[in-house]
Amino acid sequence: MTRARSGLDKVSRSRCRCLLNKELRSNCRQPQLHWTFVIQLTRHDSSVMDSVTEGSRRTLTFVADLLNEDTRGVALLELSKKHEEVPELALILWHSFGVMTSLLQEIISVYTLLNTSQFTTAASNRVCNVLVLLQCVASHDETRVPFLNAHIPLFLYPFLDTTSKSRPFEYLRLTSLGVIGALVKNDSPDVVNFLLTTEIIPLCLRIMETGAELSKTVAIFIVQKILHDDHGLNYICATYERFCALGTVLCNMVWQLVEQQTARLLKYVVRCFLRLSDNARAREALRQYLPEPLLDATFSAVLRDDAATKRCLALLSEHLSGLQDAAISSSSQFNKDPDFLAAACTTPDQWGGLDSISFEVPCEHPFIKWPTLLHC
Repeated sequence: MTRARSGLDKVSRSRCRCLLNKELRSNCRQPQLHWTFVIQLTRHDSSVMDSVTEGSRRTLTFVADLLNEDTRGVALLELSKKHEEVPELALILWHSFGVMTSLLQEIISVYTLLNTSQFTTAASNRVCNVLVLLQCVASHDETRVPFLNAHIPLFLYPFLDTTSKSRPFEYLRLTSLGVIGALVKNDSPDVVNFLLTTEIIPLCLRIMETGAELSKTVAIFIVQKILHDDHGLNYICATYERFCALGTVLCNMVWQLVEQQTARLLKYVVRCFLRLSDNARAREALRQYLPEPLLDATFSAVLRDDAATKRCLALLSEHLSGLQDAAISSSSQFNKDPDFLAAACTTPDQWGGLDSISFEVPCEHPFIKWPTLLHC
């Protein structure tokens, strides 16, 4: 406490007011120090807040309340509601002493409830409020890289590894996916490189197969963003086992969409197949095993007003042209088989052999349980 007060004494009140003024805030050289001072001053010196709006005052108060277990629940709820209204909330959360630690404590405290019936709707809502704030930090340009360097996404993987279809667990998985989706949204190579060293792809593949529609959509969005990066595409196509795992899940999704057509989900399935066709070896496999509904008029009705996806389908057809007529007839025996790529996995020589484990992780994280790999 003495050290904190001595630090506060070294910062003038006018300097702290600059931090709360949007026009002058960019001139502050060390925001990671000053945000802590400002939040401390809101509790010890009310005169600093005289020129601050009521909304900003409440926001800083709620951030400070995150440090207290007795007031944290209300603070999480209020901050999650207004996270889009405060442009620099990510900076305040990241650079305020003890705040990120408090959020991680909330996440870790839920681990013991994941395999029990004690994970209630109230517990789910509370941890999801934490995840909303983490998504805010992951979305901001200035906090995204430090967020990755701290390996904070790894703390969310136990949530993605759950399989219960109850509403609290589904909401938990969806909000956790939202944090990863916020990371990949800006097509950052650093984000893709980080994710490829983790088990995010097999986790997303399982959710794409068994999750609710919205969770499937966010999961395939993440996979599509990883594929969009050249490193991500090369990683998936490095071995036939990896390509086979993704291709089988995408095929299953196509046949599910035949029964229950959804334009939003179909859009990402088509984009994933289109991106895979950019790889020569994957393109040869897709010429034989691309699901037939993508080649005929099965989805014409649902795509009537989606010109972008129709262009993607046309481009995919161009990529696979040459053997397209033969592919339709020769692949019909596989098209209705959920494991239509399984037979192809018996001939991996064209891919250089299966000399590495699919989706391997270089080091084992103590908080992560390695999931069962998708079998193909």
